[in-house]
Amino acid sequence: MVKILGLSCFYHDSSAALIDNGEIIYACQEERFSRKKHDPSFPFLSINSILSNTKIKISDIDYVTFYDKPLLKFERLLETYLYNIPYGFNSFKKSLPIWIKEKLFLKKLLNKNIQSFDKNFNENQIFFSEHHFSHAASAFYPSPYKEAVVLTVDGVGEWATTSIAIGHENKLDIKKEIHFPHSLGLLYSAFTYFLGFKVNSGEYKVMGLAPYGKPKYKNLIFDNLIKLNNDGSFKLNQKFFNYMTGLKMINENFENLFNLKTRKANSEKLSKKHADIAASIQLVVEEVILLITRKLYDEYKIKNLCIAGGVGLNCVANGKIIEDEKFKKVWVQPASGDAGASIGSALALWHHELKKKRIIFKNDAMKGSLLGPKYDDNEIESSLRSLDAKYTKFSTKKILEKTVNFLTQKKVIGWFQGKMEFGPRALGSRSIIADPRDHKMQKIINLKIKFRESFRPFAPAVLKEDQNKWFNLKSESRYMLFVGNILNEHRYKRRNVGSFRIIDDKISKIPAVTHVDFTSRIQTVSKNSNILFYKLIKEFKKKTNCPMIINTSFNIRGEPIVCTPEDAFNCFMGTDMDILIIGNFILKKSEQSLNFNKDKYKNEFELD
Repeated sequence: MVKILGLSCFYHDSSAALIDNGEIIYACQEERFSRKKHDPSFPFLSINSILSNTKIKISDIDYVTFYDKPLLKFERLLETYLYNIPYGFNSFKKSLPIWIKEKLFLKKLLNKNIQSFDKNFNENQIFFSEHHFSHAASAFYPSPYKEAVVLTVDGVGEWATTSIAIGHENKLDIKKEIHFPHSLGLLYSAFTYFLGFKVNSGEYKVMGLAPYGKPKYKNLIFDNLIKLNNDGSFKLNQKFFNYMTGLKMINENFENLFNLKTRKANSEKLSKKHADIAASIQLVVEEVILLITRKLYDEYKIKNLCIAGGVGLNCVANGKIIEDEKFKKVWVQPASGDAGASIGSALALWHHELKKKRIIFKNDAMKGSLLGPKYDDNEIESSLRSLDAKYTKFSTKKILEKTVNFLTQKKVIGWFQGKMEFGPRALGSRSIIADPRDHKMQKIINLKIKFRESFRPFAPAVLKEDQNKWFNLKSESRYMLFVGNILNEHRYKRRNVGSFRIIDDKISKIPAVTHVDFTSRIQTVSKNSNILFYKLIKEFKKKTNCPMIINTSFNIRGEPIVCTPEDAFNCFMGTDMDILIIGNFILKKSEQSLNFNKDKYKNEFELD
């Protein structure tokens, strides 16, 4: 049995993954344990979780893989600086000491860190995979396809920002690349920065804001910022950007183009113009991606498409690819960002370098992305006792029955069950759930539970057999990575068109999970993806005739998704959540000690 430990770290979203004879056994992100959002540090805690939960030792590990090739990345840093001399010296001066001290000698650093677990570990067991190859491997090898086109789009790896690969059986070949500084991911991040959100964190806010605006600036963007060629390749006009030579994403030319200063998130409210700009860049990205995917199908005539890279989390664009119907089937790696590259680098070594046979699963090999730690009732009860929590234990059948009753009573519930999800989406293990039929619920959860902008949409977790009765999406969306339109028969007329006040309208039969443009970011729930979550929604449907519930991540803004029972209890107590259901235990807020300092809890996490 060959065991491979995949690592991704030192940029953002650090993670570790265990592959055993090609099977994905365990994967987790460092932020879940350290409680630091997007934690980039070496994944000591993740590795420790893998070792303790799988009962193995470092001495059992045959290979360690790293998701990136640091020397190639340093080459880009040097060439970028030399090309732009003397501009960019401050940026270069800031990054050079880190490279000299750590990143140029990464193999030794990795070896030193792994030896903290076992001093006999040998650095000759460490292998490196190129960044985009790691992403492509994370998308193709776990996919349910024998053959596929693989599209990776992100900010930047070593040099590549967009890459095309062809996967067949256990082989994966990179065919084409677009190189830095021309990057669709960096273009989107530039607008994220411009709109006052955090880069590498707030891009999904731009996507959520876009439906409130109109794409008035689409042509302005195409005429000035990005040149799109007929084959889908593109170039960015560096006259407007500062990420090559400075410490900011954009410059004054960018601001002058839109006649608007970069929004200060803490002091400046979002305006209609901000929404129009968000709508414009979202449409530009969709059009670029659709042109790329159409050209890819026309060139390769392969019916399946796999997607990875940070831009792969743009579920609106993913939904447009499904809607376009060029590719018959589309599969997106649920941890599309850098976290998922730990899995990709390990699978790349197993299949591509060691040339091992690939086993293809009907759905996929990600096991519902439920790849993290789990806690049994004894561990949960021990933790609850230490927290002086008041709780009652019930059978699983009673848990489902009571949860449905709480949902119909308009309670907001923390739901903590089974293995923790890998990737940025809560998929029914570390979730906040509520009734989607209540039009006030979106605002309540955003403002009183998540402490974030009221416009942010929520996802419906819908039974697989009922998805097509409610949504126009011709694909399963097991990992909440596709957006679809709600069917006309479930819609109501909007009153406050073009206004943020539209969130106060009841615009559909399921208003809490219907965005202002009548779309929803769908999670398809089936028996083989998450059986307990499936049973819960099935029970809710029996009582209400509604085959879905609200599903959003169990955390507040700026906080990683909860990992442990203690994390769950703290989030429950630090918000206006009504009920916590953790394993077979039910906790009611009204029965708990009210000495918990909500402000202290909320202030632990920075606004993201």
